[in-house]
Amino acid sequence: MRFTPQFLEELKSRLPVSEVVGRRVKLIRSGREYKGLSPFNKEKTPSFFVNDQKEAWFDFSSGKNGSIFDFVMMTEGVTFPEAVEQLAQMAGMPLPKVSEDDQRRDAKRKTLHDVMEIAAKFFETTLSSRAGAKARGYLADRGLDAATQVKFRIGYAPGDRYALKEHLGSHGISTADMVEAGLLIAGDDIPVPFDRFRDRVMFPITDVRGRIIAFGGRALEKDVAAKYLNSPETPLFHKGHTLYNIAAARQAAHDGAPVVVVEGYVDVIAMVTAGYPGAVAPLGTALTEEQLGLIWKMTNEPVLCFDGDGAGLRAARRAVDLAMPHLKPGKSLKVALLPQGQDPDDLLRSAGPDAIRDVINAAQPMAQMLWQFMTEGHDFGTPERRAALDTRITEVTTAIADESVRKYYRQEFNERLRSFFQPAQNQGFAGRGQFGGQRGQFGGNGVRQSNGNWQPRFSGQRGGPMRGAAGPYVVASQQMAASPVHRGHRTAVPTREALILQAALNYPWLLHDHLEELSQIEFRHPDAERVKGALIDIAAQAEDLTSGHESETLRAKLAARGLSDALERVFASVTTASVWGVRPDAAPDDVLVTWQQLVALHRQWHSLTRELREAELALGQDMNEANNLRLVDIKERLARMDGTEALIEGFGASSGRGARTL
Repeated sequence: MRFTPQFLEELKSRLPVSEVVGRRVKLIRSGREYKGLSPFNKEKTPSFFVNDQKEAWFDFSSGKNGSIFDFVMMTEGVTFPEAVEQLAQMAGMPLPKVSEDDQRRDAKRKTLHDVMEIAAKFFETTLSSRAGAKARGYLADRGLDAATQVKFRIGYAPGDRYALKEHLGSHGISTADMVEAGLLIAGDDIPVPFDRFRDRVMFPITDVRGRIIAFGGRALEKDVAAKYLNSPETPLFHKGHTLYNIAAARQAAHDGAPVVVVEGYVDVIAMVTAGYPGAVAPLGTALTEEQLGLIWKMTNEPVLCFDGDGAGLRAARRAVDLAMPHLKPGKSLKVALLPQGQDPDDLLRSAGPDAIRDVINAAQPMAQMLWQFMTEGHDFGTPERRAALDTRITEVTTAIADESVRKYYRQEFNERLRSFFQPAQNQGFAGRGQFGGQRGQFGGNGVRQSNGNWQPRFSGQRGGPMRGAAGPYVVASQQMAASPVHRGHRTAVPTREALILQAALNYPWLLHDHLEELSQIEFRHPDAERVKGALIDIAAQAEDLTSGHESETLRAKLAARGLSDALERVFASVTTASVWGVRPDAAPDDVLVTWQQLVALHRQWHSLTRELREAELALGQDMNEANNLRLVDIKERLARMDGTEALIEGFGASSGRGARTL
């Protein structure tokens, strides 16, 4: 509904700002103004002021300000029309009458909303019926349990060409309305319109008010032309103008949750399951300007989450290019990259919610990603190529419409450019490069090679070194990337965790003698943790674990608990046979020594990787020499530990192998 300026001015004149704000904020008179505690930030000293004469409010703690309409939208998470309707009701003002054409359009939309709601209930009912067994199996395979299906109103469209049409017809809905709602396929060459969605798992798409406006259908057969099929453009639905899960995400963002943009329906559901209720997704297209605008209305700095492969990086580049002209003070993006070849759903099922959190927490600011796109993989060995990079930076920053943002981007990239091409000996901390070498050997972003040729070192690359004073340290060292804390390592069970479990399975007497020790071990991979928990439970109930036949019994009991796949993944992670003390034919002394070393090294590794993460974050916040030396020390300890761990492979004297001692 459109509101005339006269109506809005009349509404503001009837409702003092202090009256509207006072419903949510306790205000105290202060001269000509009112003051109170900010509704947007926790504070003890009032920094929120209301001025009825200016018809405005000001929150100095958050930098927000505006009219009564802005206040209602920000505090209640509603749209402008919804805010006007609320305030008009509060003021006792009737909403302006609309034209007959507008009334007819509104009535038509209301009818179509009713049609979509009836269709959604039909799909939900069909999913829970005998006809939906195949669809329920697919959803179970994807890890979407019954509660999740109900929460997202997932349904199933049966394979019959006229099932939905007949159901809607039984409710008195005309074929014309079904076609207009996008539920039937019709045309001059189609004598009888038929169901658009057949034999598909159905995902309802809502508007910002939570009303169903469209559907997305996932085919269950492999030979179907379109794996995913969305509703067509209708009076209710314009796919480039809305987002999947927008209603719930808007409320979550209003409650303080981060907004994360992923690619598809199941990815959104995975993110919500992992603790990110502000997840949304475009609807079968690349992100549009309208969708970006919707996202920025929910939060100032959303996270775009892409696959880490080539396609994902291209999608990230398109999104960054799309956003550049529209950047405003405080409005930006962050980009998170998933392990290559995995989407959020894959990562959640294989590695659990912590893996998702690692990915989101590692999201890079937009300026960092843009710098990486412009520099990574390029050779800048000639003056002409360096000049080309300088020109490209000018072109990119010129696209930013806002003058202040454009100024700071140019300043940022000019500093990066100077650091990027500065000779190595002028970078780094006094007397020591980042990797512990002497000055002139490593430093900043350049490497002075033995032949005298200079090559830039890319600070934007994951795993690259610290940039020096021009920018933050990139948290992605080699040890960090290899550790279980890093997101990419969660896709497989870490070898040491698998070895500990393999030892316990092959030698159940370890469970009898070291059950409490096992219970205190922290496993990062969910499969390893599940197997460990089941082993502890079984061992706690077992009378004897030393008879010699308990290994087969343990495996059978784990299989009976549905852990066969987890066991396969655990054993698949052990790619070497050289750890003699966990193999079935090892001597008891070897088994015990190997167990003790595995447990000790596992605990030490976890402790050091935690320290490493803290040290890298500290260096990212404050690049001083103390933080740099702390990081170098932890890396050296990790390297020494790697060498110590390798000695385990030599154990086995009692089993007929040559022994090596630590």
